[in-house]
Amino acid sequence: MKISNIIKNMRKKHTTPLSFGEGLGVRLVFALAMCSATANAQDFNFDEVTYTPSATTFKLFAPADAKKVNVLYQNGKAEKKVKMKHTGNGIWTATVKGDIKDKAYHFDVDGRLSVGVFAKAVGVNGSYGAVVDMTETNPTGWENDVRPALKSPADLVIYEMHHRDFSIARNINLNPDKVFAKRQSTKYPGKFLALTEDWAIEHLKDLGVNAIHILPSFDYASVDETKLDVPQFNWGYDPVNYNVPDGSYSTDPYNPKTRIREFKQMVQALHKAGIRVILDVVYNHTFNIDNSNFQLTYPDYYYRKTADGKYSDGSGCGNETASDMPMMRKFMIESVKYWINEYHIDGFRFDLMAIHDIETMNEIRAAVNEIDPSIFIYGEGWSAGTCAYPQEKLASKANTKQMPGIAAFSDDIRDALRGPFSDDTKGAFLAGLPGNEESIKAGIAGMIAHPQVDYTKVNYSKEPWAEQPTQMISYVSCHDDMCLVDRLKASIPGIQEDELIRLDQLAQTAVFLSQGVPFMLSGEELMRDKKGVHNSFNSPDSINQFNWNGKFLHPQIYNYYKNLIQLRKNHPAFRLGKACCVRKHLEFLPSQDALVAFRLKDLGDKDTWQNIIVILNGSKEPREVCIPEGEYTIVACDGVINEEGLGTVSGTTVTADPQTALIIHN
Repeated sequence: MKISNIIKNMRKKHTTPLSFGEGLGVRLVFALAMCSATANAQDFNFDEVTYTPSATTFKLFAPADAKKVNVLYQNGKAEKKVKMKHTGNGIWTATVKGDIKDKAYHFDVDGRLSVGVFAKAVGVNGSYGAVVDMTETNPTGWENDVRPALKSPADLVIYEMHHRDFSIARNINLNPDKVFAKRQSTKYPGKFLALTEDWAIEHLKDLGVNAIHILPSFDYASVDETKLDVPQFNWGYDPVNYNVPDGSYSTDPYNPKTRIREFKQMVQALHKAGIRVILDVVYNHTFNIDNSNFQLTYPDYYYRKTADGKYSDGSGCGNETASDMPMMRKFMIESVKYWINEYHIDGFRFDLMAIHDIETMNEIRAAVNEIDPSIFIYGEGWSAGTCAYPQEKLASKANTKQMPGIAAFSDDIRDALRGPFSDDTKGAFLAGLPGNEESIKAGIAGMIAHPQVDYTKVNYSKEPWAEQPTQMISYVSCHDDMCLVDRLKASIPGIQEDELIRLDQLAQTAVFLSQGVPFMLSGEELMRDKKGVHNSFNSPDSINQFNWNGKFLHPQIYNYYKNLIQLRKNHPAFRLGKACCVRKHLEFLPSQDALVAFRLKDLGDKDTWQNIIVILNGSKEPREVCIPEGEYTIVACDGVINEEGLGTVSGTTVTADPQTALIIHN
């Protein structure tokens, strides 16, 4: 009997996880003991299930002193038990002869049942593992799937997306100029396959983004896959099985192969469209401890504890994993490699990266480089609480220079633009408030050392934290915060729509024309809002879903985003990529209160434009700015971008209109 039939009526009881943001001696002895047990186990690649038609081999990393370690699998209607043999260093093995393809299995370690820690195929709600021939999950032409070319991370334009947000609306109007245009019906709302549909590909290509950052798409706890007829929503930051796509985004969560095949179809369609796929990975914690596969397989090995023996909670979700432990580090490396090799993933965003240690992140980077150095790695350079590990050894934003080829989000430029994360009602540069100019300049430079940036005045970082500008993610909004529209409304009481539009455009101009890697929350191009909700991790569709009407209700916003992205793509001056080039060609003009201006100069063969001046005026008043004498073509003003030119200006001064960006060149 196939797994899909065996477990159709089985349901895993999930423990409701805490949401991200809801909570903010002994260990050494334990670590030494565990390290001695795993020192010779490093050649174990978490290949827990290896299938062939003639036999299937099971391997598990579990306590060497376990009294019983078994594999339980379905044989017809009966359950068969096979005793696993300890081969040393915590590695247990067993081989089942014959063809057991599509059979259900789980491991039994001293009465604790799990699917192991590295299941590659699972049934509904991830409660049972499945023995699968992975070649049968490949869509037609998968062997010819090619990763879109990328010369530098600076060339990326990242679009952060939640599957359900993007596609749950069933009627989509993609024509911003025709209010009554024929609407397209979404065939796969809220599913992986939605991103294979023509309307989705058309929108992404037209907007111009070249990388999709998808929120956690592995098997997570908080959505019951047996009740998908009932509206459920979660971002997915509550991991269960790290190496299997989540069944709620598939058309059949009961069939283990379906979620795998459909995820691959999604990647394949995006690659054909020239769009890379970045996976949001949450190795820093599990949805709980007691019922996690880590704990059921090897109690307390994978989690950090404080000196008094309590579980450390750097994630704010009740636990933190111990990346410094040899086999947890190995797990993370092998997991990343697996997503690359099996699913053709092009990049990784590490949730709460500062919970992980620097050494682990560098080893991940090295392992990825052996496959493809163009695969991009970045993460949140902070934790949600204090970690039981030395701060100087953690992969925090402040330690980014110690992690070549790994980037971090810049909360510096984010909060300098719109106000602090801690208080939605406080504004900053976009509200016309002075004092944020140096933080914005630092972000424009990519958080590298620049002779014209005074880091003593940068809001969070008092020194440059990036060695290269491509180590900085430039952004103003993301999933776990207010949308830009909501934040502007909250921080500028009484704001009217025309002002809202101007400031929205101004904010993204700073983001996309910085020397870092630009990142945007999906839907911002439609003037998306979430009804003022700050943390919509489990809010209903009425809060989270896209209002596609925004495309024709606010065409000036959509067109501005589209043209801004194209401007960055067309002009290498905005993506120099190297710190030495940035320091050579980026010159800041004298700042004013709520105004930042810069020149990209002496570009030579680096750009078709020789000198580019960008003025960001957050003030409600027009500002006169001194510029090098010359004749200039205007390409952006009053919320319009046109590379062919909007007019000309000459002389040594130029006037920047209130709350807008002015871009000129010669």
